[in-house]
Amino acid sequence: MNTAKRLTAVIFSALVMLSNIIPAFAEGELEVKDLTKAELVETAPGTAIDNSIISSKTYKSALYNNPISSEVFCADPTAVEYNGRLYVYGTNDHQQCREKGEDKDNTYEKIKSLVVFSTDDMVNWVYHGEINVGEIAPWIMNSWAPTITSRVEEDGLTHFYLYFSNNGTGTGVITSTDPLGPWEDPLGKALVQYDTEGLTDCPNPFDPGVVIDDNGVGWLSFGAGKAKDGTDYMPGSARIVKLGKDMISFDSDFTEIPAPYLFEASELNYINGTYVYTYNCDWSDHTEKWDYDCPAPSMCSMVYMTTKTPLDPESWEMKGECFQNPGLSGLEYSNNHTHMHKYKGKWYMFYHTLLLKKSMKINGGYRSLGVDEINVDEEKVTIEPTGGTKEGVSAADGLDPYTAHLGAELCSTAEITYDCTDMNTPLAVSDGAGSWTNVKNVVFSDSDTEQDELRFIAEVKGSGRIEVRLGAADGELLTSLDFDSPDSFTDVFSKGVSSVSGTKDLYFVYSDKDIAMKLWQFDRAKAEEQEEGESLSESSSKTDDTKGRNTNTAAIAAGALAVAALAVGTAVSLKKKRSHK
Repeated sequence: MNTAKRLTAVIFSALVMLSNIIPAFAEGELEVKDLTKAELVETAPGTAIDNSIISSKTYKSALYNNPISSEVFCADPTAVEYNGRLYVYGTNDHQQCREKGEDKDNTYEKIKSLVVFSTDDMVNWVYHGEINVGEIAPWIMNSWAPTITSRVEEDGLTHFYLYFSNNGTGTGVITSTDPLGPWEDPLGKALVQYDTEGLTDCPNPFDPGVVIDDNGVGWLSFGAGKAKDGTDYMPGSARIVKLGKDMISFDSDFTEIPAPYLFEASELNYINGTYVYTYNCDWSDHTEKWDYDCPAPSMCSMVYMTTKTPLDPESWEMKGECFQNPGLSGLEYSNNHTHMHKYKGKWYMFYHTLLLKKSMKINGGYRSLGVDEINVDEEKVTIEPTGGTKEGVSAADGLDPYTAHLGAELCSTAEITYDCTDMNTPLAVSDGAGSWTNVKNVVFSDSDTEQDELRFIAEVKGSGRIEVRLGAADGELLTSLDFDSPDSFTDVFSKGVSSVSGTKDLYFVYSDKDIAMKLWQFDRAKAEEQEEGESLSESSSKTDDTKGRNTNTAAIAAGALAVAALAVGTAVSLKKKRSHK
């Protein structure tokens, strides 16, 4: 092969390598554009929104961060991190509520879908919509209590495995290469059910919990009900099994986890080389019989056990209660199901309560997700017992206003509906005049001066006005946009935004029904830079970006440089070899 052909082969290889680098960083990120580079229309003068029409119909206090959604009923949480963002899934109580009504008892039988949220700061959440499991896997009875894990596989893609309860009869699994789908049903049937070969004395093989250990081995726990020889004290139906390499088959026998007072809600974690099994104990008084060197758990609380050898029933060590029933935390009593997750260096406990239902003053027992920080000693593998709160968590990160954010990324709302046709860019749509959304912990630069020109830019649809207010829906007006685009989205900006610095909560107030703000961001540029002809988008690109997207862009650039260097170096080497012949 001559030098030219070799160089062509090297360049082709470099291009292939680069094409593999870019998707690895871009895949899974929320699809948002840089609004500063869009074709912008300046807002026209409009009529201010009268404070008297601003809605007070909100179901989440500005003082609290729980529940995570002020609109959507959801329960039995699980979570997975992807590209720095945390995706949370749960049982879709909202489907049951829609089909049966707000004042009907929540009996779960209508639920054949799962709900998806995501966050990168733990206080502002994007509701992405529903995973319609009933369409993906038409054989199911229901889809409850999911558990999810992921791993990078030989094709270079991250694969997600989402297990769910098929009513109380078994456990199913769907898979994807993106946390938002599309999802596939790889088996066309349940992964496990009560008559699965090798499984005995497990009447209800549901409420799965999955984990992948440091060796890359997957494990699945599940089980409820009373085994043939079980007792109230030791029901005998908790099971664990090693998953096959494909994560949808089994590579061991089913073995028992000796879980006293087992009720439901299995979960697995892997901490410091130790397997942690969490489950929900029943409603009885556990002090009457308790054979362990730790306090007996309170009724319907979450209990945990640990082991280094999960397939040895005798190796499991009882650790006691880790999360009490919401009713013992000053909230309403309900069933209990948790997910423990480490994110951005902190441990969190996700759970469900009846907070949203109570705030709405409805009778149906529809549940809503909450989250609180917990203390986990990773060295000793112990969890400090705690319970749920209304206050919830503090922000894990500040929200950068100088990069584009989804209008559906929010902490609280009043009279908002959702359009999740595109799960990557869902819409929060105003349901009437005075509707609003709220984002917390927005960090404006303290270095802005009078020499800065600050603009607010948004991609909007509808006819009317959006006002940006500080601290409350009727708070100080920061800026506003007026537009008339009922049939399509348009990019509008306002300049001369009032001076703002420090950490603020923002409220977006809508003047009319059917207004949607797909994206928003602030943009700043030095006056002297404008005089020199630098565009606002060029100036905006100099803003420090604390978000993962720019980090990913830098990584892509670094990858490109590395590939280029490889190509050049190889070309030089080939040339030298050629000259010595």
